Amino acid sequence: MNPYVLVILLSSLGLGTTLTFASSHWLLAWMGLEINTLAIIPLMAQQHHPRAVEATTKYFLTQATAAAMILFAATTNAWTMGEWDINSLSHPLASTLTITALALKIGLAPVHFWLPEVLQGLNLTTGLILSTWQKLAPFALIIQVAPTIDPYLLSSLGLLSTLVGGWGGLNQTQLRKILAYSSIAHMGWMIIVLQLTPQLTLLALGTYIFMTTTAFLSFKMSLATKINTLSSAWAKTPTLMATTALALLSLGGLPPLTGFMPKWLILQELAKQELPLTATVMALAALLSLYFYLRLCYAMALTISPVTINSMTPWRSSNTQSTFVLAMSTIITLGLLPITPAILALTT
Repeated sequence: MNPYVLVILLSSLGLGTTLTFASSHWLLAWMGLEINTLAIIPLMAQQHHPRAVEATTKYFLTQATAAAMILFAATTNAWTMGEWDINSLSHPLASTLTITALALKIGLAPVHFWLPEVLQGLNLTTGLILSTWQKLAPFALIIQVAPTIDPYLLSSLGLLSTLVGGWGGLNQTQLRKILAYSSIAHMGWMIIVLQLTPQLTLLALGTYIFMTTTAFLSFKMSLATKINTLSSAWAKTPTLMATTALALLSLGGLPPLTGFMPKWLILQELAKQELPLTATVMALAALLSLYFYLRLCYAMALTISPVTINSMTPWRSSNTQSTFVLAMSTIITLGLLPITPAILALTT
């Protein structure tokens, strides 16, 4: 892609998200979401591959549907209540429609079906943008409208997402689909605690972004898109595979890694609010997700790939990719648990 075009598209992505962050009016927020969607579409379709074009089309249709629902909900609220302000979403139909549309935008269950299919059709860099940056603007709106949403609806979305994210990833062999279901499960963890302590939602979102960045960049570095590819990667880049395995365990929420922190604090908050059943279901759903991360770790570290063909293998092939971002995100993904008290002091 032409570098000037790339700069324009990435600037538009930043502009769309910033516009939604800064807006207090529904039309301006909607405009930010639309700029965001339109900026990422050329990035998704740049490969000119039928699968990429199909993924782009699916993404465009779902995002356009969600945007239309947001516009309709905002218009309904303005018609009945005379308010365009984001924080004044008081009509029950408008608030339900809005949370459904925003759930569709970030891929919450039960409106998650597009996410694994779309992510599977993209390259790992665009998939990373879709899984991290594209979640920010809708999440900013979800946090603002959360006080007006029915708590049972939010809890249902959160529980269903963690369960679907856990179950859906069990049978997958494609790494991008596994990361898509991982994204759905993590979104569920964020939504479940949103009305209780929004600061924990932001903490979970931040750690999720760093952990997912590490996973995507590690797979990009080792040119892996399937579990089978991982089994031969250890011999080529043992250090990278060791850190990737730890990053995946961090995504699963194992101590003493960073990913344990948000899950621990969210379960603690649910217990404090006397919601033991919800906390138990969430913890069990986390075990489902952990299983498929362990599958990946097993394939990477504990299996030796059979070499049955006499062909040129990519042993020690020269790597021209920059590793700085990967190194920084890996450090954050693996080592933030000891500063939990400091983070807790900042979020309460």
